[in-house]
Amino acid sequence: MDLNFSEQDTAFRQQVRDFIAEAFTPDLQREMARSKNGYISKEGHVTWQKRLFEKGWIAPNWPEQYGGAGFTPTQKFIFSQEMEAAGAPHSIAFGLTMVAPVIMAFGSEEQKQRFLPDILETNVWWCQGYSEPGSGSDLASLQMKAEDKGDYYLCNGSKIWTTMAQHADWIFCLVRTAKMEKRQDGISFLLIDMKTPGVRVAPLITLDGPVDGKQEINQVFFEDVKVPKENLIGEENKGWTYAKYLLEFERGNPYSAGLARALVKVQELAEKTQLENGSLADDKDFQHKLNDLHQQVMVMEATELRIFSDISAGQNIGPGASSLLKTRGTELQQAISELAVEAAGLYGFPFVADTLAASNEPDVGFDGAPVIAPAYFNKRKATIYAGSNEIQRNIIAKAVLGL
Repeated sequence: MDLNFSEQDTAFRQQVRDFIAEAFTPDLQREMARSKNGYISKEGHVTWQKRLFEKGWIAPNWPEQYGGAGFTPTQKFIFSQEMEAAGAPHSIAFGLTMVAPVIMAFGSEEQKQRFLPDILETNVWWCQGYSEPGSGSDLASLQMKAEDKGDYYLCNGSKIWTTMAQHADWIFCLVRTAKMEKRQDGISFLLIDMKTPGVRVAPLITLDGPVDGKQEINQVFFEDVKVPKENLIGEENKGWTYAKYLLEFERGNPYSAGLARALVKVQELAEKTQLENGSLADDKDFQHKLNDLHQQVMVMEATELRIFSDISAGQNIGPGASSLLKTRGTELQQAISELAVEAAGLYGFPFVADTLAASNEPDVGFDGAPVIAPAYFNKRKATIYAGSNEIQRNIIAKAVLGL
């Protein structure tokens, strides 16, 4: 394992920092500072991704033949680290890092030519149709039907917890095309135009969001929706294979840089929270909690470096490693958000009513404090989405420990 960065890698890190300094404008920084969940306005995300596209960096994981950045594995890791450390907007994953790799691996040439260029240029917005009411972590129990009607599928059912579906132009869905003894064998992977008659999006309002179209998650209903057969990815009833392939991309991301940045914010909040004998940052119990989390984040960074060193040597990250990253990363996100609430104290009570927080009024209390509580509530879902952490531990037990 080689954890040393070369001169070329160090120079690349500086290139990334220079780009961020220019492209991550004060307007975008303000939006991100007031976001409880990493999402900003659709216009803000599109602006950011267009800048990445113009730079040639929008798709670090894509092959160059499809317009990928041509990064080495080490450059991908550095790029992700620097974006997280700067608090830059995440590229919307559903098109770039979820459905696009599936289309590349299993789609037809016509599908590649039709969909990939628009995904690369952020001309379309995608969302993910996996979970259903009663079929979350037990995804194979999904019931949304797609009946074969000759040259099209007739789809009926619903998808839930659909992130940013209110903005989406397309949704990729797992649907039930056959009832078989093994539930996974009757699932197919469909691409559905959200403008198709019979598709309806309903907002799901959580503790941290309003009802005015700026919420994060939705339920999508499909009532006699006709989907052309040409929108089927790969073979009918093979969708489970494609879904597992996609989930490796959803789970196998580095967390440590973002976690370290979050801890710095917690430290700053604690320094501003005054007690009778100094600031909260001077309190021994609080410092013990903060130092413990710092150590855990350092361990997380070392684990990521080890995994990505293996990737640089040509090894596949695999489901075990991606599940490990997802499990520890999301648990640390929750732990840090909990400590942030403690650090903000009473100033965490004022509630930022929506993700965009468009008000020009100054924050109540410390800069950034009003978003602490909604961010804490939002992070409660992190150990559930992309497969609950209980499921991830089962995967680790089988794939890594052979149990």
